[in-house]
Amino acid sequence: MKRVPLDRAHVDAIRKIAEEREYEEGEMVAEVGDPMDRFVYVLTGEIEVVDPYSGARLIESSLGPTQFMGELAFLNAGSFTLPMRAAKPTRTLEAPREKMLDLMSKRPELSDHVIGVFSARRRKQFEDHRSAIKLIGADRDSAVQEVARFLSRNRIPFQSFDLDNPEGEGIQLCQLADHEPAVIFNEGMILDDPTPRAVARLLGLDLNVCERAEADLLIVGGGPAGVAAAVYAGAEGLTALAIEDTAIGGQAGTSSRIENYMGFPTGISGADLIYRGQVQAMKFGTRFVMPRRVVGLKRTDDHRFCATLDDGGDEICAHAVLVATGVQYRRLPLARLREFEGSGIYYAATEMEARFCAGKPALIIGGGNSAGQAAMFLSRHAACVKLIVRGDSLADSMSSYLRERLEAEPNIEIHYDCEVTALHGDKRLEEVTIQCGGEDGAREDCAGLFIMIGAAPNTDWLSGLVELDEKGFVKTGEEAGVPSPYQTSCKGIFAVGDVRAGSVKRVASAVGEGSVVVSEIWRHVADCHEKLGQDPPGEMDD
Repeated sequence: MKRVPLDRAHVDAIRKIAEEREYEEGEMVAEVGDPMDRFVYVLTGEIEVVDPYSGARLIESSLGPTQFMGELAFLNAGSFTLPMRAAKPTRTLEAPREKMLDLMSKRPELSDHVIGVFSARRRKQFEDHRSAIKLIGADRDSAVQEVARFLSRNRIPFQSFDLDNPEGEGIQLCQLADHEPAVIFNEGMILDDPTPRAVARLLGLDLNVCERAEADLLIVGGGPAGVAAAVYAGAEGLTALAIEDTAIGGQAGTSSRIENYMGFPTGISGADLIYRGQVQAMKFGTRFVMPRRVVGLKRTDDHRFCATLDDGGDEICAHAVLVATGVQYRRLPLARLREFEGSGIYYAATEMEARFCAGKPALIIGGGNSAGQAAMFLSRHAACVKLIVRGDSLADSMSSYLRERLEAEPNIEIHYDCEVTALHGDKRLEEVTIQCGGEDGAREDCAGLFIMIGAAPNTDWLSGLVELDEKGFVKTGEEAGVPSPYQTSCKGIFAVGDVRAGSVKRVASAVGEGSVVVSEIWRHVADCHEKLGQDPPGEMDD
C-alpha cells in the first residue's frame, strides 16, 4: 500500500492515551500468539515482519515512522500470526486496545484510515498465505481438513502442504511433522489435538470466556441475520457478543456467488458479503466467539439469560438473546455417512472443498438455489458435476436464472427422479450408487458428494423457553401472542432469519430482520438498565 501518514491531530490524540516505548535492534516487538492488546504506532526506527521458522526478514517491506502495526485481529482481540521485530533502534507509541477502539469510535476519519489498512493487510496475508500456521496433509486427514476449512471460511491466513508432493518449505515442514498429517502453529509447536477449537484458542477467537461473561445482548448465530444485528447493536451502543459454531456467514457464507442481492450487479460471494459485515460489527465493538456452540439456555432470578457453551460449560449472560441460528442441511440416512464426512462428503462448496474435486467427478444432492450455486462453482474445478434431484423439476425450488445457467453449462448434468443409495470407498469416498426411477442402482466415481437438502432449524438449545412450531421453528409476533414481529413468547428473547417461523428464506430478508430487530432489543435492554439503576446503553458518563 502507498504510505499515507495519519493526520497530525490523530497522532496527538493517540499520544494522549499511549505510552512511549523503545526497542533495541533485534528486539522482538510481538511474537506469534501474543494478543493484539495494544496499538503500536512507529515514531522512529523500523519494524520488520519475521519468518518464524528461519528468523530472517519475511518480506522486503517494513514499517517505518508514521506507520502502525496490526491487522483486523486487533478489532476482535485476536493474536499475532506473524512475529514482528525491531530492525534498528525503534521508538513507538503504544495505546491499550480498549482506549484505541474508544478513540476510533469518536474519530470516524481515524477509524476509516486504520480499518482500511488493517483490511488490506489481512487480505494480503490471506491471499499470500503469510502466517506461522502451517497445515500438513489436509488432503489425507479429515481432522486437518476441518481445521483448514475453519481457517479458510474465517479468512485467517494459513499455508497448506500436501504430504504426497511437498516442495520448498513443505519438505522441511513435513520432516518436522514426521511425514504425518499435522497442524503447526509456530516453529516447534505441533498441535496434539488439531481441532478448530484448539486453533481458535491460540488465535484468541474464543475470547477465553473463562466460566462467565456478561453482555447486553447475546447473538446466537453468525449468518446474515446475526451479523446484521451485530453491526446495528454495536452502532447503537449495546455491548454485544456473537456466538458461531463453525464460521461467520452460516450457509450464506458457503455460497460462491449471490447475484440477486441489491447493490452487487455482478454478484458477490456469500463469504465476502458477510465478512464485510463482520468487520463493520467489530468496528462498533461487537465481538465474535467461535467456534463455540450454545447447548442450553436458562433464565435467572434477575430476568437475565445465561447461555451454556459446549466443551467446558462456560457461560455467557445477557439482558437479551437474539436467536439467529438459521437452519442446517439434513443428513441422509446412508450407511457410512459420518465415516466419510470431511473425507469426500461435504455440506458446503468453497475453494477448500473444490481442491479435492479438481479434475474429478463431483455430485450434488439438492434442488434449491444453494445446490445450483454450488454446481456452477464446482463446474470450474471438477471434471463433471452431476446434480441429483429427487423430484421431476427444479421450477418450484430454484430461481429461473440459475436453472437456465445450469442447463447451459456443458459439464453439468441434471438427473431427475434420482437418489444416492450407497457410499463406497476405503479411507475416502470413491464411488456412490445412484438409483433413478425404478431402475437398478449404478455405481459411479465420485470425488466429492455435496449434500444440500432440506433444512432443519437449530433450536434444541433454547431449552423450552420459547414456543416452537411443529417443525421446530421459533414462533414470533402474532403466532407467539405478542405484538412485536420478532419477539418470541419469552420476553427478552428475539428471533430473526431462517430460524423464525414464517420467514422468507433469502439473504436480503435476513439482513433486514437483523437490522430492524435491534431497536426493539435496545428498548428492552434500556428497561433492564433502568431497573438496575444503570445508565442506558449508548450513553456514557462525562
